[in-house]
Amino acid sequence: MENNEDVMFVIWKKHRKRIFSFDGVIKDVYRDAAFSSANLLSQADLAKGTASLVLSGAQATTGNYTCQVTESNREGGVSIEVINKTVVSCDKENVSAPEKKCGSWFPLVERAIIISLLFVVIILCSAQFGFTALKYEIESQRKVCIIVASIILIVAAGVGTFLFLQVGYTAQNQAGLGLIVVPAVILVPLQYFVFGIVFDSLPQATCALIGLTILGYIIAVVGFALCVPACPPLHGSVLVAGLAIMAIASLLSLAFVFIMGSRMKDHPRPGKAVEEPLNDAKGMMLE
Repeated sequence: MENNEDVMFVIWKKHRKRIFSFDGVIKDVYRDAAFSSANLLSQADLAKGTASLVLSGAQATTGNYTCQVTESNREGGVSIEVINKTVVSCDKENVSAPEKKCGSWFPLVERAIIISLLFVVIILCSAQFGFTALKYEIESQRKVCIIVASIILIVAAGVGTFLFLQVGYTAQNQAGLGLIVVPAVILVPLQYFVFGIVFDSLPQATCALIGLTILGYIIAVVGFALCVPACPPLHGSVLVAGLAIMAIASLLSLAFVFIMGSRMKDHPRPGKAVEEPLNDAKGMMLE
């Protein structure tokens, strides 16, 4: 091996039609009109045996691509099938093994877990609000705010799920995951409002549950930020952990509200019990 690009010839074909070639002897580059963006990933690395080809997303159409590299009297080749619009590559030193391509951003199981956790959180929060609405009187203004916020969250989750499930590693997938994770911050004020309906003064337990929700959200956002630049994602477990913590916090919140509401039954909510005797006393003094 001479490690000299001046004696190398690289040709890329799609379905046996030449789309790109590089002749190191005469320093000539050929590009087919339909693949005007075609270029070597790094001409400097060509002498090291890497003849990767880079195409724009629009021109990297699906099909079988063939790379052939000739160096003096040495020759190697590899065929690659492009299913998604990704960078295709050819390594002269390992021509028998095509480069691993990212067909789906997240594994199917991980995608299912992320989406399931999100909708579990939404269902638990909806159940919490529904129970509270049946048990206590809610101011119309507060009720409208909670309903509007819930609709925004559900719509964002639905659109995000649709985009996230698209095959490939694209801006659509990233935007979809963003719509799944980022709007989940709405759950924090929603939980606070629901607790405020049940309790005049929030107990320490409710503050801890809200804090747990915030912690889960922060971890989920960090996981999302770590997943965006990589395919396959290297830190998908961080995102899953954040959503799981939010789901646990929502479950505990629902249980807490349900237990407290069941104990109180038809009695006034905490903070109201002291007011009624005082009002009765004032009435007796006036008589």
